[in-house]
Amino acid sequence: MRTYRLDRMFRLLEHFGRPDQVCSIIHVAGSKGKGSTCAMLAGGLSALGYTAGLYGSPHVTTYLERFTLAGEFFPEEMLLETVHGMFDSLEGFVFPEERGYDHPTTFELLTLLAFLLFQKAECDYVVLETGLGGRLDATNVCSPVLTAVTPIELEHTEILGHTYAEIAAEKGGILKESVPAVIAPQHRDALQVLQGIADERSCPLTYLPDILVHSSSHSTLQQNCLKLVWANDIIDELTIKLLGSFQSENCAMALAMLDQLHLITAPEARKQAITGISATMLPGRMELLTNSVNIVIDGAHTRRSIDRVITSYRELFPRGGSVIFGAVSGKDHTAMAESILRHFDRIVVSTPGTFKPSSPRELYELFTSTAHVMLAEGERQSPPIVLFEPDPGEAVKRASDLIFDGEGILVTGSFYMAAEIRDRYIQGG
Repeated sequence: MRTYRLDRMFRLLEHFGRPDQVCSIIHVAGSKGKGSTCAMLAGGLSALGYTAGLYGSPHVTTYLERFTLAGEFFPEEMLLETVHGMFDSLEGFVFPEERGYDHPTTFELLTLLAFLLFQKAECDYVVLETGLGGRLDATNVCSPVLTAVTPIELEHTEILGHTYAEIAAEKGGILKESVPAVIAPQHRDALQVLQGIADERSCPLTYLPDILVHSSSHSTLQQNCLKLVWANDIIDELTIKLLGSFQSENCAMALAMLDQLHLITAPEARKQAITGISATMLPGRMELLTNSVNIVIDGAHTRRSIDRVITSYRELFPRGGSVIFGAVSGKDHTAMAESILRHFDRIVVSTPGTFKPSSPRELYELFTSTAHVMLAEGERQSPPIVLFEPDPGEAVKRASDLIFDGEGILVTGSFYMAAEIRDRYIQGG
């Protein structure tokens, strides 16, 4: 069971001589967009000539995705040497607890490994994404030079709280005394809490809507064209690889953070950073897989994120298509089902792996019952096709049989569902 306490992580890092203190850290929390924001920020830093470490979660295909040099995997020799050295040093290491002794959790060990790798690579900057929440997340042991909070949603409510204010208090826990912070557009209750924490800790706070006048995005299957208009009269027009209209906000966050670090004040430096941002890729975020059919995979797992993904998907495939949906337990399944059923008529419910508990059969029954209610209330004009296929590979075949020319397949509901389809796509060539 994962433990949410910072004293354990502090002890681990002290055991290794505090590897987290040898580079400049940018710490990012939030519910949506933080993975893409962090990846673009690291890409911008790398293009500016800095060695930029990137720590994120969850991974889609391999744990190696969690700690990279601006998206590039660490050399195998360096990785193996660091892993072996870490476990040799941890031999016999335990936390003294009231009920005996306890060992570090997987996430604590992954976070430690990331810091050790970044230290060995002599990173100038490290972009550090929280795993869950912020206040008690294992990453919150760092002393950052900048913090940021991307949009907050009602997620992990059983752990973080049931309101925007409660969740914002947890995620806002990464804000540090006198350290600048950049905040993405927020629900008013979340923003009020974040502003209160910033005032209490004397954090110079930059709220993105105050400095970004306008943003727009237009995606094709090959690229995403963005336009950002800033309050200081700077206009950025760029073409990025990450698809989805919502990426304009994530890109703006990355640029605002680079600006707060005073790294892109010169026009040539801004141009360099944009080159790095434009080349950034990230698995499982509106990722297009093309073979005999076009498949878009995205790990969206809240109502708002599902809505945003659907909007971006329909921009790519105006004719629609079919959906492969799989979600782990503990999410707002009803809200996500309603969103899917408002926009799609052909849905295949499948299994999002085995890493976390899920009930695909119950989810299938939820989709059918929700569709019945929506029909009765006039929210749908005709019954949808909802199929249950527990095997993800077979789900792709059944979803493929349901589409017509000019349509695609959207895979969503969780990163675990995205990973199942992506793994099969890669293995099958």
